[in-house]
Amino acid sequence: MEIQIFRDVRIPMRDGIALSADIYRPKQDGRHPAIVVRTPYGKTSKEIHANGCYFAEHGYAYIVMDVRGRGDSDGEFVPYRNEAQDGHDSIEWVAAQPWCTGDVGTMGGSYLARIQWLTALTQPPHLRAMICIVSPSDPFVEWPTGIPIPFHLCWLYMTSGRIMQNVDVVDWESVYQHLPLVTMDEATGRRIEHWRTEFEHPYLDDWWKQICYQSSFHKIDLPVLHISGWYDDEQVGTPLNFIGMTHHAATEKTRNSQKLLMGPWPHQINRSTKLGELDFGPDSLIDLRGYQLRWFDYWLKEKQNGIMDEPPVRIFVMGDNKWRGEHEWPLARTVWTKYYIHSLGHANSRFGDGWLSVEQPNTALADADTQPDLAKPASPRRTDQEAAEAASDRYLYDPSRPVPFISDMTSAQIGGPDDYSAIERRDDVLVYSTPPLAEDVEVTGPIRMELYAASSAKDTDFMVKLLDVWPNGFAQRLTDGMVRARFREGMEHPSLIEPGRIYKYEIDCWNTSHVFKKGHQIRIEIASSAFPKYDRNPNTGAPLGKASEMIVAEQTIYHCKEYPSAILLPIIPRGN
Repeated sequence: MEIQIFRDVRIPMRDGIALSADIYRPKQDGRHPAIVVRTPYGKTSKEIHANGCYFAEHGYAYIVMDVRGRGDSDGEFVPYRNEAQDGHDSIEWVAAQPWCTGDVGTMGGSYLARIQWLTALTQPPHLRAMICIVSPSDPFVEWPTGIPIPFHLCWLYMTSGRIMQNVDVVDWESVYQHLPLVTMDEATGRRIEHWRTEFEHPYLDDWWKQICYQSSFHKIDLPVLHISGWYDDEQVGTPLNFIGMTHHAATEKTRNSQKLLMGPWPHQINRSTKLGELDFGPDSLIDLRGYQLRWFDYWLKEKQNGIMDEPPVRIFVMGDNKWRGEHEWPLARTVWTKYYIHSLGHANSRFGDGWLSVEQPNTALADADTQPDLAKPASPRRTDQEAAEAASDRYLYDPSRPVPFISDMTSAQIGGPDDYSAIERRDDVLVYSTPPLAEDVEVTGPIRMELYAASSAKDTDFMVKLLDVWPNGFAQRLTDGMVRARFREGMEHPSLIEPGRIYKYEIDCWNTSHVFKKGHQIRIEIASSAFPKYDRNPNTGAPLGKASEMIVAEQTIYHCKEYPSAILLPIIPRGN
């Protein structure tokens, strides 16, 4: 089908601002359903042009717009703040055009996905379906730290002004070391007001709630195709959104009209079979455009193409390196299994004595009290806390020497299936591993850690990482999570901790689908930093991001009968 392209079409918003769009349309006369894509990254990229041509050739009007304040669009770019009403106005303008049937879908990834959700909450009358790819979550879901992560500054730098800034000219490794965090933008050579504004809201307040959507799925009555990858650095949002829509969407029909697609991909999905040192095989890449076309053909053209007869969940199971259809997420047949941490008191580094098993710790406080504690002088009477420390591990967290998180230094991709065996040589990383497995073990679903810990500080961090240790020693990161102690009761209720007191921390470690092969080991790491994925907690309890002082914290991780720290793994029974 021949197509025509119209450049820099001005689309009016309700406040008089005009946004710039390129419109790809079939050349033949008639009315066509439309797909609206709104982006801060420039509407003239090679990929966007290819998408526009593809969908126009298949009978769609494809409208790609620069968001307010970016590219050729008027106004000021303030991330997310104008996107709901601008998205609504754009959809309704498109629906009213003589070349449109009035049936409109939206699609896009990352920023482009989150603004679809914000737009959906305004309930545009002509919006029929969405494709949300690698959707960011609400504030603080991905980084529960109260302040933006260092990599966020790289993204703000890249999108500052009207054109894409070249992030490769900045020494980001040096920038991320800058303190206080609130003035880190100075180290880039470019003042970025939005970075500083975010530090004025160091918990989930009304300013942040204006751009939240994940508590409002009941207001959305749309079929959504949810797409992400296990190594997407914003992965957590996609399964959460699928769960939210299948359980809380406005109608039963909509709750049954959701699809989830998860591949072995990073944030830039479906680009290569390889990620880091691993190759997931030729089946790991799919005809994604074709799949998206089938989705829109069904919902915008009413083509009975069978897509809704297929299982609603399609996942790539790493390790087996195969796609599999499922009927829900998490899987109904999951055997939720706690793997408890154990040691003889010295799990520091991969050369320590930590181990991981399904057996609960059997050392009670009273039992621990009778055991010799080589780190303390003999005492005729010991407190319960001293007794518990006989079934615990200790390390020092020095924020001036944080545990590295392996990553590119820009915000393009944060982490992957990287080898952490060298980092596990550090004594401020606790390591707990199973023995080599006697048979394959599949872990598919959300991962959560229940951690009992104390600190000498008023505020600190705890990080947990799940890894697959290969027989050759390769320690493959699967997923991880963290908690900032002051937010242990949620992002709306910060409070400092009492030094020396034992607290229970619930740590969301996101999701995976992975088969630990026979002879491999399941491993978790516990530390107090993962830099620069997360900012360094200075341990002082001072206002977040505004001070430069740092102190060393003494951390104690408990694994006794009363404080049984464990990671909850979603084990999937294996067929014969």
